[in-house]
Amino acid sequence: MSDDPKPSLRTVRVGAVAQITLDRADRRNAIDLATCVALHDLLGEADRDRTVRAIVIAGTDRDFCTGADVTTSPDAVATLTTLDYRFAATDYQDLFQRLWEMETPIVSAVTGTVAGAGWMLALLADLVVAAQGARWTHVFTRRGMVPHAGDSYFMPRIIPFHRLNEIALLSEPITSETLHEWGLINRCVPAAEVIQTALALAERLADGPTRTLAMTKRLYRRSLDSDITTAFEAERNAQALISTTQDRREGVQSLIERRPAEFIGD
Repeated sequence: MSDDPKPSLRTVRVGAVAQITLDRADRRNAIDLATCVALHDLLGEADRDRTVRAIVIAGTDRDFCTGADVTTSPDAVATLTTLDYRFAATDYQDLFQRLWEMETPIVSAVTGTVAGAGWMLALLADLVVAAQGARWTHVFTRRGMVPHAGDSYFMPRIIPFHRLNEIALLSEPITSETLHEWGLINRCVPAAEVIQTALALAERLADGPTRTLAMTKRLYRRSLDSDITTAFEAERNAQALISTTQDRREGVQSLIERRPAEFIGD
């Protein structure tokens, strides 16, 4: 994965960590279709790149992501009222499905407002770092819309039922502190420390047995849609596969030698 810019995105490598930053400050980091497709492809490229062992997704200081950008056209209202909504969110669903299924560990760095589909961009990460005082608004019902772009599938798997109803039905702004109290955010820190904290967590993940981390992610997320027999079978298969890796052998050897393990991601 290179540092070449994509539409409305900035990418930079910090060792084995790739930082992807939304760069549409003039649109409050709302994701238009071009950015949606570019981010989908960029995440896929990073997931296939063995030298990328962790990812940080960030926004700008004012806004992390305010959802899908549906107001760029001069006749946006006319477009929205004639749109075939059965397929309008397909590309966004594809983006968030890719984010959900990524094997590479992901940390989101939330330094500003989160709204609409921005919730998924933030909370589908494996670890969430958010700025104190950042405002999160679910916004769909406030605009007379039902949750879409995959929200109705992903959010109930992340947020407890009654908390989700409070978020979605009342559609009132919530701060990072409240979400941290609810257990939805891993670190709630001053805004100036968000990127540094997220990168530090990503570096810890990148130093880990990344194939094992990927398999762990897969087991947990797939168990949400499987019965106990299927989940146990997947667990047995994962154990057998990981037992052949160099990192698994290093983990055992370091335990025997009573020293920290040095993983290579293989």
